[in-house]
Amino acid sequence: MHRLFFSIFLLTLSCIYANAINKVDTRTQIFNPNFKTLQVTVEGNELFPPVINLDGSTKINISFDELSTDMRYLRYSLTHCNADWQPSQLIDSEYIDGFNYANVEDYSFSSGTFANYVHYNIGVPNENMKFTKSGNYLLSVYPEDNPDNILLQARFSVSENQVKVYPDITSRTDIDYNDKNQQVSFSIATQDYPIRDLYNDLQVVVSQNSRSDNEVEVTRPLLVENKKATFEHNKSLIFPAGNEYRRFEVVATNYAGMGVEAIEHHNPYYHIILAQSEPRVGSPYSYDKTQNGRFKIRQSSALDSETNADYVIVHFTLDMPQQVGGDIYVDGDFTYNIFNNTNKLAFNPATGKYEISMFLKMGSYNYQYLWVPTGAARGETSKIEGDKYQTVNEYLIKVYHRPIGERYDRLIGFGIGFSGR
Repeated sequence: MHRLFFSIFLLTLSCIYANAINKVDTRTQIFNPNFKTLQVTVEGNELFPPVINLDGSTKINISFDELSTDMRYLRYSLTHCNADWQPSQLIDSEYIDGFNYANVEDYSFSSGTFANYVHYNIGVPNENMKFTKSGNYLLSVYPEDNPDNILLQARFSVSENQVKVYPDITSRTDIDYNDKNQQVSFSIATQDYPIRDLYNDLQVVVSQNSRSDNEVEVTRPLLVENKKATFEHNKSLIFPAGNEYRRFEVVATNYAGMGVEAIEHHNPYYHIILAQSEPRVGSPYSYDKTQNGRFKIRQSSALDSETNADYVIVHFTLDMPQQVGGDIYVDGDFTYNIFNNTNKLAFNPATGKYEISMFLKMGSYNYQYLWVPTGAARGETSKIEGDKYQTVNEYLIKVYHRPIGERYDRLIGFGIGFSGR
């Protein structure tokens, strides 16, 4: 009998270990380098986080380009995920009304551009694919004849809006006072939504400026009273304040826009040399109304920027001595908040500066420089941008609940709060 229990114990540990090391990478990202400019937005509100309502009153738009002169037959499907963005136990028919695959039929060709590309659009839900469950979703795009070849994927969430979330963000934190950090507090009013134990049955995820590398999960409120759970004085919810995002704008090739030092043409593309960046750690805070890391495609004279905006080579330069013990990355929604070689700066011994060139579509961009220590997964603002308590940051608070007997995490509500307001 003891041997049986011991065997079961070892099997359980093996399963836990296997699950831990076989986590699925569900982050929004592009896998095929011919695809560019992946955007995940809420229809009618491009600056809103990618969260829509289960009742179908809002829609997610996913757009992207392929550098090509010919369209290709693409298909997409959806995966339901739990609060930790790992696939749930639900099967397709449990979370989708309709078929869980569809062809990408909305496409158009670039016009008047040096770079030839095909622009694609996907809108969900649609007449062939409707959501029946709340939660997190991963949309995957692949060739029609090869579903195992994922070209790109995009995250978004679907909320039931069963509970109300009231955020409060302050720079008077439990570890400092108007210095380098911001602390998030919030209350959740459950109203008539049934939750057995508010102290133990909630799972709340908080993210700053849609970043996935530093999001925080909390489960236990400080106080429960009158169907309301209050999360405050939780040190896990203290975030480095960072700084306002840097910005540049490339909406034309005949004049230098915001943050641009020079424009040159080297066949076949225009090269955009951005004004040299300097570390801002020791500089005083300066307010700038940014879009919290987002970007918008735009060409000033275009009838349709989606197909008339060209691709250009953008050159970033950071005037900073060579650092050891980590790497520096350009970060923003256009890098999908992922740290890899596509957005890692390289130190140039000849100039004594960090540099990177990126192939980007014309438009307006927010960006920042993050330091990622060797072996770490979280980017730090303190080394280059500095942490200024006055910084305006967007905090998204998502509330999940798994009732007894359910096999997935329901997203029952969300709230958005801003620091410095």
